Amino acid sequence: MDTITIFWMQILTSVFVFGIVAAWYVWPSLTKRSRNSALVPLLFVQVPRYVGMTLFIPYMVDPKLPREFISNAAYGDLLEAALAFASIFALRGNWRAAVPLVWVANTWGFIDLLNGLRGVLQLNVPSFNLGTFGISIRFTRPWSLFPI
Repeated sequence: MDTITIFWMQILTSVFVFGIVAAWYVWPSLTKRSRNSALVPLLFVQVPRYVGMTLFIPYMVDPKLPREFISNAAYGDLLEAALAFASIFALRGNWRAAVPLVWVANTWGFIDLLNGLRGVLQLNVPSFNLGTFGISIRFTRPWSLFPI
């Protein structure tokens, strides 16, 4: 089996597994909470997206991977992590702007996810040497697919 097939198989398996966990455990728990309280754990899932900055570490990924893709992925993820974290503080503080900030974070996160997927497909990113960062992508990205 080639690396590209393994990459997509692992992504799809993660989506399936995380979808089951979300349906069986997360959703039932969240329905018993207030809106603000339920949004916080969903936002915390987005906070580790700062890990995308790892793409800038020399030799972490294939040096042939286009810098534009790396920059878009890394800074897009960092902004999403910051927006999610700010939203958590806003929700916990019952700020008037909390829910609109959650909408901004969720919208940006989804746009960033689509942009990243476009880049992955256009450049055939799984064909590059992603090193250990590739494992991170396969495990953490599927959580990003479950919007708030």
